[in-house]
Amino acid sequence: MTAVFDPITVGSWELPQRFVMAPLTRNRAEAGGVPGRLAAEYYGQRAGAGLIVTEGTQPSAVGQGYLATPGLHSTEQVDGWRGVAEAVHAGGGRVVAQLMHVGRIAHPDNKDGLETVAPSAIAAPGEMVTADGQKPHVEPRALETDEIPGIVGEFVQAARNAVEAGLDGVEVHGANGYLLHQFLAPSTNERVDSYGGSPEDRARLVVEVVRAVADAIGADKVGLRISPAHNIQGVLETDADDTRATYAALVDGIADLGLAYLSILADPHGELFAELRRAFGGIVIANSGFSDVTDLDEVKEIVDGGLADLVAVGRPFLANPDLATRWRTGAELNEPDQATFYGGGAEGYTDYPTLDAA
Repeated sequence: MTAVFDPITVGSWELPQRFVMAPLTRNRAEAGGVPGRLAAEYYGQRAGAGLIVTEGTQPSAVGQGYLATPGLHSTEQVDGWRGVAEAVHAGGGRVVAQLMHVGRIAHPDNKDGLETVAPSAIAAPGEMVTADGQKPHVEPRALETDEIPGIVGEFVQAARNAVEAGLDGVEVHGANGYLLHQFLAPSTNERVDSYGGSPEDRARLVVEVVRAVADAIGADKVGLRISPAHNIQGVLETDADDTRATYAALVDGIADLGLAYLSILADPHGELFAELRRAFGGIVIANSGFSDVTDLDEVKEIVDGGLADLVAVGRPFLANPDLATRWRTGAELNEPDQATFYGGGAEGYTDYPTLDAA
């Protein structure tokens, strides 16, 4: 017998099974970064996930990186997310907004010419997709020390906006090479103030953001995602001892809050994953499928093996709105159409058939 389909309490939510829908960028926000009717339909179709973590959502206009991503900093965006919340709740699910400030992974063309900021003035490698094609990442402006409280405030206000919209909470995105991760890593943080240098100081901003958001909306409505030593988008954490010290400082700084969960993108069999889980002391979500697709067998291995409490599942939810039912019954899965992952309309977004429709 497997525990995968057993219910579990996570924060303030009762979830029907031990896997949740991972955040998945789809680049289909309407003008002004508003999630529209299609987004509400898309998320509502997937309410059976139990808990949905939305696509990365910018807490400020400056925090936008990619084309057509949604925000949570305007009245119109809050109204759009209200439609998403209502659709998911109508299907019996829960949905939290992933708050993602991209930092240096940006281009002014994608955000009406606004500047790009980061912990240090170091450009990211590679290019950003814009409406005019691929363009190199620009060199960001290093944030001044007295600007840091404003960044914290943006996350706090976005979290309050999420709750106002009827969403069930937020996930603070401290992973995947974006702003908070850029502060954590020595390769992208060359600061000499209290937010750089030692592992404890590089972890300081993430701790401050999480604590402030938890204070604003309640810790049981807040999750945090991290990806130690993911080494992506030029955010490199190659010194194992430094990485361990940095993330130990981060987790120690939030462990007393009673957060809903900690989501760790790393090998759940690894020693660091196990250390961080023990130090956190609460619900941990494993995300092991960034490069490989997470299937039901892997979910069973992680959950039944006691490696994590839940598993974040991504691409199978794209093509299978009723993935939980299909996995529970052993039904065949739809195959995702990679050509429609990013941008576009209903095709490859809301038109995948459920078992009933099939």
